[in-house]
Amino acid sequence: MWESHLSSTYSPKPVRAYIPFLTTSVHVWYALDLSRSENYPFCTIDPEEARIPVPDPRFEWLCDLYKPASRIPAFLTCIDIAGLVSGASSGAGLGNAFLSHVRAVDGIFQVVRAFDDAEVIHVEGDVDPLRDMEIIKTELRLKDIEWVQKALENLKKSGRSLGSSSLADKARKEEIATVEKVLKLLTEEKKDARKGDWTNKEIEVVNGLSLLTAKPVTYLVNLSEKDYIRKKNKWLPKIKAWIDTNNPGDPLIPFSVALEQRLMALESPEAKAEEEKAVGATSALGKITHAGYACLDLIRYFTCGPDEVRAWTIRKGTKAPQAAGVIHSDFENKFVCGEIMAYEDLKEYGSESAVKAAGKLRQQGKPYEMIDGDIAYWKAGA
Repeated sequence: MWESHLSSTYSPKPVRAYIPFLTTSVHVWYALDLSRSENYPFCTIDPEEARIPVPDPRFEWLCDLYKPASRIPAFLTCIDIAGLVSGASSGAGLGNAFLSHVRAVDGIFQVVRAFDDAEVIHVEGDVDPLRDMEIIKTELRLKDIEWVQKALENLKKSGRSLGSSSLADKARKEEIATVEKVLKLLTEEKKDARKGDWTNKEIEVVNGLSLLTAKPVTYLVNLSEKDYIRKKNKWLPKIKAWIDTNNPGDPLIPFSVALEQRLMALESPEAKAEEEKAVGATSALGKITHAGYACLDLIRYFTCGPDEVRAWTIRKGTKAPQAAGVIHSDFENKFVCGEIMAYEDLKEYGSESAVKAAGKLRQQGKPYEMIDGDIAYWKAGA
């Protein structure tokens, strides 16, 4: 299986995850520090954006060790867009604007409503998460079909002027064949693009199409607080079966907005922990942000010192110069080397000097591939 985030081209732009929900649930992501969604269909055309810190005990330990003036954890930027309805691919509701926002993100959190509440309206009139999931899957796929058909038409038009024996013509024919394969997957097999089997060369073509269904999806099932605490809901087995049939391998995470809001309202971490113990359930927000991180193939490295301890987000497989470039382009363009130590070594030996004395501080050059948890000090030329 191939997923679009496994692109071979690394970009240091902020990684953005999109949160779609069909049901316009009230305050769906207020618990994640997003602005509150109104209880009206199509209440906004503008996406709400928030940077969500990714919990990491390694980061907390490093802050305790260095006691820095500034602490900056890893973040996942989440975009909250309400208003998807059946027919969105043809412009219904806020369809066109809605789907254009989705195209700009790296991954999707799909919020699935599985609770009843007369005060929280549903654009379809009643609660049916399987129908909602089918609507979102269909609308994204239909928009991709429209997009791919236009791309294929343009490719065939531009290909007519090429000579049959030229290298450019051969490459164009291969590109057309790949786009036709994508179209067949979407139309005949009715599968998302990320569920196709692609060669490395085909991946480059599919990445270039920026398809909605190529983006990795994590399903977040919004339960009532009661159902979340008792770990039981009539819809959960059906939702899991739907995912296994339609998008096998995509993660599913149950959570409760109602509980998350109550926990967020508490004034201290101690009060939150006490309430979690009292109700017998913990917040799912850490699990959700980690899932978003994982499905996008992201890792972290750290820079540490008395002024600042900071976690930097990079793609798995990123080389040292590109990792340094996330901080500043000069660090990549004028890269000399990096002094790297593993988080595990620092924790074992207790100090940088002890790590160095043990021969665990390594000088790495341009070919070095970063490992999750590396602690780096970069050297760049003038």
